[in-house]
Amino acid sequence: MKKLPIRALVTLLSLAAAGSDEPKFPPMPAAVSGNAVASVKGGFQLFSMMGIGPKKTWDDVTNKVYVMTLTHAGKWSTGRPVPGPAGRLNAAAGGVKGLIVLMGGYTLDSQGGEFTVPDVNVYEPGARRWSRGKDIPVPVDSAVAGVTHDHFVYLIGGRSPAGPVNNVQVYDVEKDEWIQATPFPGTPAFGMAGGIADEAIVIVDGAKPRPAGATDSAPPYIASDECWFGKLDKKDPSKIEWSKLPPHPGTARFGIAAGGGEKDHRIYFSGGTASPHDFKGMPYAATPADAKPEEVSPVTFAFDVHAHKWETLTDQTLNPRLDGRGLVETPLGPVVIGGLAQNNAVTAGVTLFPKK
Repeated sequence: MKKLPIRALVTLLSLAAAGSDEPKFPPMPAAVSGNAVASVKGGFQLFSMMGIGPKKTWDDVTNKVYVMTLTHAGKWSTGRPVPGPAGRLNAAAGGVKGLIVLMGGYTLDSQGGEFTVPDVNVYEPGARRWSRGKDIPVPVDSAVAGVTHDHFVYLIGGRSPAGPVNNVQVYDVEKDEWIQATPFPGTPAFGMAGGIADEAIVIVDGAKPRPAGATDSAPPYIASDECWFGKLDKKDPSKIEWSKLPPHPGTARFGIAAGGGEKDHRIYFSGGTASPHDFKGMPYAATPADAKPEEVSPVTFAFDVHAHKWETLTDQTLNPRLDGRGLVETPLGPVVIGGLAQNNAVTAGVTLFPKK
């Protein structure tokens, strides 16, 4: 087993000692939801980028970047803001080759309009420098992201300007090029949850358009309950062999935080609500009077890639979230950064979720 540097070990022990039952992570400098998250350096450096603040208004969308380095006493600092005139919601991100690749998302205007963007921004943490990558061929927000071979960043599903898609778009970081991989065969959806571990993709749920012929009073989006397993080809990153999975534990269907854990050979899932909802956490409904906050699922579960099965980790998750854009792997376990708490309030909290 690779030994941890003394400074890193001291930091981890201090985090673990901060609480009597579970290690505690300090909150971010500000509360955000719909923020993109990623990690580098083996999970010792965590990033939260953009998102929306507690007011949940168009002018509370931020382009700020917050960074926690566990070897620096687990304290948060600010990175260089994401370039552009406005921040974005529901972008996707991945850590690769010590860089952060930030992809897509949508902007809000003062009238409530949502505009999906094709932007790819690459951040060099050491130099505190942003550069522009090649635009996403099919711009999306609310997509699943995952990394393989410290080389390729997968962008799965999401919402395009034309609606939900089942595209799997692969960004080659070294060549600054995009590859179109085998689409997942299910219903196009956005707001799915998933990740990559051991050359495998698992994606679940999300939102799909209401059926054709539905009444005008029906919500524009309904929950999708599809679960898919994608086996990646070891030689060709564009080839994926897809198969359908049985239903996962629990009932959460939208806004689940998820991410792959390479060391544990699992993909983790936590929180979410039973119905698709907007960035304020309110279910999509025909009239504002129909929109009422929903309970956040307390279920945290995982897919064991080696055993090829679902497992429930706990059905009593403390501080469950929705719209935490991903579970980020750390040496102590997967964490969710920000999001909406049980009372639909935007939070700055960082919560460690159980691995077993």
